[in-house]
Amino acid sequence: MRAIWSGAIGFGLVNIPVKLFSAVQASELDLDMLDKKDHANIKFQRVNANTGKEVAYANIVKGYKLDDKYVVLSDEDFQKASPEKNKIIEIAEFVEEKEIDTMFYETPYYLQPDKSGIKAYALLREALRKTGKVGLGSFVLRNRESLVIIKPHEDVLVLNKIRFKEEIRDSSEITVPEATNKPAEVKMAIQLIEQLTNDFDISAYKDSYSSKLMKLIQDKAKGKKTTKSPLRVVHSRNRDLMEQLKASLGSAKKKAS
Repeated sequence: MRAIWSGAIGFGLVNIPVKLFSAVQASELDLDMLDKKDHANIKFQRVNANTGKEVAYANIVKGYKLDDKYVVLSDEDFQKASPEKNKIIEIAEFVEEKEIDTMFYETPYYLQPDKSGIKAYALLREALRKTGKVGLGSFVLRNRESLVIIKPHEDVLVLNKIRFKEEIRDSSEITVPEATNKPAEVKMAIQLIEQLTNDFDISAYKDSYSSKLMKLIQDKAKGKKTTKSPLRVVHSRNRDLMEQLKASLGSAKKKAS
């Protein structure tokens, strides 16, 4: 893996030099866009809106439109805006992880200590593990400030980007009509939840769609005829909610036995 950022964790007056690595990788297939006529690869070009000519990546700069004019920004300008946040993940406070709604979670990264920061890195990791807390702070990655939490995962410290409050849309924009359920329906729904409750095991879940799509691709490459899988309707056709719940409970019992 290649580091995508290097700097330090600010932990009180302690600085822990670290490198940041992506902790995730895509599971979907890497599909190319092709011309339908001859299957030629589609290429995207950066084109000057005035001349229509392609612009080399080296000649592209970033700018902000202010009063109908562009203010061009250099790499140095981005650094000047907040030099400390470009190089330091400053932990502002420690909080209980369960207090953070999962709506705010975004992207996880691994933090690796430099040689000079190994002891301090281990200290922070063990202190977080024993207190059950996570460090909450912010830093700048790719010219964008991110709110983050830092927590231990096995022997590694993980940085997880979380969204700012203003990035979450107000749920009042969604219309949910009022509905009242009978106590018996609620009781049976709770029974179904309890019957389907298990210990969380992420390894039990795989990206099955990608593997099935790959098999279809391999079959097509060999000239095999592919057939569409039948859509299985797993829900009860009965519109009565109690009957649907009873059927669900019966189905869950069969699976468990």
